[in-house]
Amino acid sequence: MREDKKGISRRNFTKKSAMALAGMPLVQLDSDLLKPIFAVDDAIEVHLFSKHLQFLDYNEMSAAVAEIGFDGLDLTVRPKGHVLPERVNEDLPKAVEAIKKYGLKSKMMTTNVWDITDIGQQKVLKTASTLGFEYYRTGWLSYPEEKSIEESLATYATQAKNLEILNKELGLIGCYQNHAGNHVGAPIWDLPTIFSKTNNEFLGCQYDIRHAVVEGGKSWELDLRRIQSYIKSIVIKDFKWGKKDGVWEPINTPLGEGMVDFNRYFSLLKKYKINVPISLHLEYDLGGAEHGASNITIDKKEVFAKMKKDLTFIKEAWKKAE
Repeated sequence: MREDKKGISRRNFTKKSAMALAGMPLVQLDSDLLKPIFAVDDAIEVHLFSKHLQFLDYNEMSAAVAEIGFDGLDLTVRPKGHVLPERVNEDLPKAVEAIKKYGLKSKMMTTNVWDITDIGQQKVLKTASTLGFEYYRTGWLSYPEEKSIEESLATYATQAKNLEILNKELGLIGCYQNHAGNHVGAPIWDLPTIFSKTNNEFLGCQYDIRHAVVEGGKSWELDLRRIQSYIKSIVIKDFKWGKKDGVWEPINTPLGEGMVDFNRYFSLLKKYKINVPISLHLEYDLGGAEHGASNITIDKKEVFAKMKKDLTFIKEAWKKAE
């Protein structure tokens, strides 16, 4: 499988997995969950998007994620996140301590970082770097009405180049998520222009198949083919089209119940030799947890069960894809 500078090699994966297992409380693990993680030669690494557990503190969150069987957490370090940017020096070390205590990886985070002239955004990256993070999702970009799209792309390409320089200094890989709607990256084909001034090492795309299918319909395979060399991490979620209050819109669903063809998608990832960290998002009804609520309206055990179901789906679908 393709390996980024900080990607997963089979030798390192085996070594690190063994170390992690040695320090992991066995009482928290179901033996059947370990089989797909360690028995498959090209095993994937799945992290849970911590937005969905913001009703729990760092320790409770980490304990639940370890029990369910995830490899790690994609920690929200942004406004209204698990770690607030203005408290990153105080709280990020506490979150990492809790994550590692339960044998999980703390290599991914989701931020609103893009502008490196912003001192607060610099602090987030520098603090994360000292704590061993490797990947982070950047903030989203838009196309201002007062500028042409070409002008905006030129500006963002220069900013991307500067951001990659800082990332290299800090040993971090920034990942811009394609998001459906009037966002930069929604049509996918604008992203290579933005990345064109970088060295494609420390900045790239966090490819989101759900948003790609929403925007691309049946042409999402061309989008994947166009962006595949820039993919540094991926997001997994599913949807279907439906009517809400008489208006057609994407309706989020559990994995395998929507329109994303995961067999084809995973087959193409294997074809392109893409095996990068995965962030699982659950944006269907979870009693408010899908939106990052601090208080939810359903039993947390129900939330955990749905997370485990989606995680199991990913692992089984990956194994079956050829």
